[in-house]
Amino acid sequence: MAEASREATGAAPQPLHVVVFPWLAFGHFVPFLELSEQLARRGHAVTFVSTPRNVARLRLVSPRIRLLPLLLPSVDGLPDGAESTADVPPEKVDLLKVAFDGLAAPFAGFLDEACAGGDGATEFGRRPDWIFVDFAHYWLPPIAEQHKVPCALFHICPAPFMAFIGPKAANDAHPRTTAEDLMAQPRWIPFPTTIAHRLHEARDMLVQTFRANASGPSDACRLWQTEQRCPLVILRGSREVDGPLGPFLADLFSKPVALCGLLAPYDAALAAQEGADHVDDESESASLMRWLDEQPARSVIYVAFGSEAPLTGHHVRELALGLELAGARFLWALRGPSAALLPDGFEERVAVSGRGVVRVGWVPQVRILAHGAVG
Repeated sequence: MAEASREATGAAPQPLHVVVFPWLAFGHFVPFLELSEQLARRGHAVTFVSTPRNVARLRLVSPRIRLLPLLLPSVDGLPDGAESTADVPPEKVDLLKVAFDGLAAPFAGFLDEACAGGDGATEFGRRPDWIFVDFAHYWLPPIAEQHKVPCALFHICPAPFMAFIGPKAANDAHPRTTAEDLMAQPRWIPFPTTIAHRLHEARDMLVQTFRANASGPSDACRLWQTEQRCPLVILRGSREVDGPLGPFLADLFSKPVALCGLLAPYDAALAAQEGADHVDDESESASLMRWLDEQPARSVIYVAFGSEAPLTGHHVRELALGLELAGARFLWALRGPSAALLPDGFEERVAVSGRGVVRVGWVPQVRILAHGAVG
């Protein structure tokens, strides 16, 4: 009735209350958080769900986003305090999925309470209008359906990847059981395309995506079961970049596919463009920017592998020696464990030469990439 009354009077639509819940990985937190910021800028309220340690790591910009921590259950074999893929080696990610699946009960409790409140004094006090889920949440849509709250699958990977995975029905009709199957164009893509894998990629994908793991279902099954229960897919893409893939995916999955843009970190990019006048001159970030200011234009290689890619000692040593032998200017952002794998004396030698900087821990990546010396 309230909706009909607003339409009849021409009043502005009521802001939505959207719950977003990413998989426990920083490569997922960042686009989910940026999508949350975009919604908040349009006046909507967002409840961002994760675990306590992950919530504590996030930097919010908008007061229209609240963080909701759910306690991650303990699982035998999962290190204490491990709450994201950045906290565990690759061979233990499946145990993280087991713990993640244990969030079903606490999430159901949150949703029971949220839906019992009706129309609260603030948007956060209202029942959610939508829940945006990730690939791993096959257990969440059935919980939401009990309260008649619709779910949308927010797919953070690019459109070609989603086209390559395809829906369950297409995979049932055209099974892919060998690595060689994944090296060919999927049969459900009717136009010429180079969407396929090389052999080493196909072998990894077959194991990591299509085969069952310690958590039970394979990642592909998680994705398919989640997608089947969601009436909407949100895709990290745009018409300019993805062209005909957007409409094709809507036909392929038989449901609307909304393109939300590439979701570059807007506020961080804006801060980078405006400069660093507000940064303490004694801060580590300021020292990095001063070093970049002293380098010629487009002369510095920025080296970073993010929080997910596991680097072996061999990888780190070979890359370090390659940078040193090449004589290139570089800024290398390293995670703490990887820093211990550097060749003896490497940091001191490049520091004396003035050609390179190794920084362990967090760096202002967007500002670095926006600097004229990097290219």
